[in-house]
Amino acid sequence: MALPRAARTQRRTRIQEAKEEQILEAALEVFSLHGFRGATVDQIADVAGMSKPNLLYYFRTKEAMHRALITRVLDTWLDPLREFDAGGNPVSEIRSYIRRKLEMARDFPRESRLFANEILQGAPNIEDELKGPLKALVDEKAEVIRAWAKAGKIAKCDPYHLIFSIWSTTQHYADFDVQVRAVLGQDQSGDGRFEDAARFLEQLFLTGLHINEQPT
Repeated sequence: MALPRAARTQRRTRIQEAKEEQILEAALEVFSLHGFRGATVDQIADVAGMSKPNLLYYFRTKEAMHRALITRVLDTWLDPLREFDAGGNPVSEIRSYIRRKLEMARDFPRESRLFANEILQGAPNIEDELKGPLKALVDEKAEVIRAWAKAGKIAKCDPYHLIFSIWSTTQHYADFDVQVRAVLGQDQSGDGRFEDAARFLEQLFLTGLHINEQPT
């Protein structure tokens, strides 16, 4: 990832770090609303409350800001999968994974839209990460799921498509939140919708995998 210009100085001050975070926060807002192609440096500078020349001191291009954000988002997005524990109980591990992904959909909707837009554009900024670290991590966790199936703890399944299905169903609540709330109506569209979703998805995946409850 290309470092912001200020990060290349020998001594990076707290002010520089704070300015970079201020810029990235503004860039996240603009990119999540307008997409990469629709966003401009002028818009980001305006949201950040900075002059354009001052912003460009820290990040020379729109691409540099976008890449910094998308790399950070990908790392955050993978944290729940990294914690998928081979030695854990399948019920607890899958339930925890579903809930953590829903929590991310609830707490980071802008990041989710940013990531979805990147993928829809063909992942120009993170293709190497998808084919490298992401694939390696998913391969590793797929072997965990296969081991559970081989041990008779869950039904045999395609581990990759299980992971993809959890990704798609949980991220739906971030990327299509307006639709979800509109369909649920006023009485059911509060924060409780995420708990309702969690209970349903647990039922869907855990029952579908024929997992017998085991002591944790």
